[in-house]
Amino acid sequence: MDAARDELNRINVFPVPDGDTGTNFSLTLHAVASAVRRLRGAPLPAVARAMVDGCIVGARGNSGMLLSQFLVGFRDALGDREMAGPADLARAMRAGSDQLAASLDEPVEGTILTVARAAAEEAERATGLTERIDEFMRQVLAGTRAALERTPELLAVLREAGVVDAGAKAFVQALEGIMRLIEGHPLHFARQRAPSETPSAAALAQVAHERDYRFCTEVLVRGRALPPATAVRAGLRSLGGSIVVLADGDLLRVHVHTDQPEEVFALAQGWGVIAARKAEDVQEQHRRLARAHRPVAVVVDSSCDLPDDLADRLGIIIVPVQVIENDKVYLDRVDITSPELYRRMRHERTRFTTSQPAPGAFHQAFLDGLAQAEDVLALILSGALSGTYASAAAVARTPEFAGVTVFDSHTASLGLGLLALRATELAAGGMRAPAIAEELRRIRGRSSLLFTLDTFEHLLRSGRIGRARAWVGEWLDLKPILELNQEGVVAPLDRVRGRERLIPRVLEHLERRLTPMPKRVRFGIVHADAADTARELEMEVRRRYTPVDCLVQPVTAALGAHIGPGAWGVCYQVE
Repeated sequence: MDAARDELNRINVFPVPDGDTGTNFSLTLHAVASAVRRLRGAPLPAVARAMVDGCIVGARGNSGMLLSQFLVGFRDALGDREMAGPADLARAMRAGSDQLAASLDEPVEGTILTVARAAAEEAERATGLTERIDEFMRQVLAGTRAALERTPELLAVLREAGVVDAGAKAFVQALEGIMRLIEGHPLHFARQRAPSETPSAAALAQVAHERDYRFCTEVLVRGRALPPATAVRAGLRSLGGSIVVLADGDLLRVHVHTDQPEEVFALAQGWGVIAARKAEDVQEQHRRLARAHRPVAVVVDSSCDLPDDLADRLGIIIVPVQVIENDKVYLDRVDITSPELYRRMRHERTRFTTSQPAPGAFHQAFLDGLAQAEDVLALILSGALSGTYASAAAVARTPEFAGVTVFDSHTASLGLGLLALRATELAAGGMRAPAIAEELRRIRGRSSLLFTLDTFEHLLRSGRIGRARAWVGEWLDLKPILELNQEGVVAPLDRVRGRERLIPRVLEHLERRLTPMPKRVRFGIVHADAADTARELEMEVRRRYTPVDCLVQPVTAALGAHIGPGAWGVCYQVE
């Protein structure tokens, strides 16, 4: 699915030409795979439940929602069977197809609905012909491929654009992946991006007036007394179109295209507790598709602490660091959030460690970047703190990534994030990756990150401070002020007695470093479950300076595992 992502985005013209079906379907399947991977050999019913749970929570876009619907029906039909043959799979595919069709407020043929039904019909025909799973799946795949080729005959917008439906093709692509697994073929990787002059059907397509809503809006709600899907759909009809509603146990997920996302969110608050929400500007996505290739795509690791909505808006690609608890591995900002990590560290005394992203994660990020731009600039957490930089650099040295520049930021957290923001501005001005890296090197020499810890416990465990020194520090109520120096190494800067003296002393250090006041400076304030302190510091920074930006963000889980709850910091970037 990852290999087909760019092509699926290119042909995505329905229900709106926002060019993201490949991305959404791929990310949804990643969520499914992640949920199943944790089971380590569980029986079929547990796997089927995990597939659905992962898909509902991780569903992205219209295509991800519809895949979730199919899997709900598939799971329910399998029931508690621990073995499934062709006849069982045919019933499950029929149930999945029916569930998908029933979920749609406006069923349209020539879409994933058509190929899912074709899969069920072909599965029922194959049941009487073979008991072998490989032969059964081969026939199902042939039937869905034929149905896919017919989608332009059923939907005028596809016929006019000269493409098949992207969601339908994604569904077929998933079945092809299953078939490759059964036949023992190796994974099929995307090796080369389409050249920039390849016409994008999504960029050229016009949005039908009745579907010209601005925001693709999604809400995930949890609750014990959720309303039925029919009632939710009825409540949403006055707000927009392309409505998909999925209710399963204590989870309710909604997708709708609307001009009034806040009203959708307000409605959802009456259903239960909102666990996740988003509203993407599809009109802006369509305008972006029509633009020429960007000169540079920016890649960062998840330690950057940039908010997701800002990174998405700027097209910054984030590679998750791995957070480890015993033998469990979580992807930072994907499988575990900082509030959850701090809660468990405070109340359950859970111990976490971290590991650099796998090389495959950088491989995919660089492919994604080169699909969007001529060059890729990867800005990475300080190489003195982590092996993340070395991992990214090793991947970039392969011949297929000649257009990738990897830059050691010598910093972390929003120190890295602010560099990424400046890089996107320089790229928008037409600067190429090597020149941007040179300018960031100059900026890096005039910037720094100062931070403090509430306890020595986590530094002690990491071996960065001796046990006796930590005990004396705690006993005397000494609070350290540390910095990431020009080499990207944690170094002691100062210490004060008592938490209340920290902010004044940190501001003193800032004043010494920023006098005379720079013409252009950005600030980033980060905290590990210390929001009140961060707000107080923000007020002082804004009062004393006139920053280009002053971002305030919680520290991501990958960094929080090392500094512990109560830590906070401030970074400045002189441009």
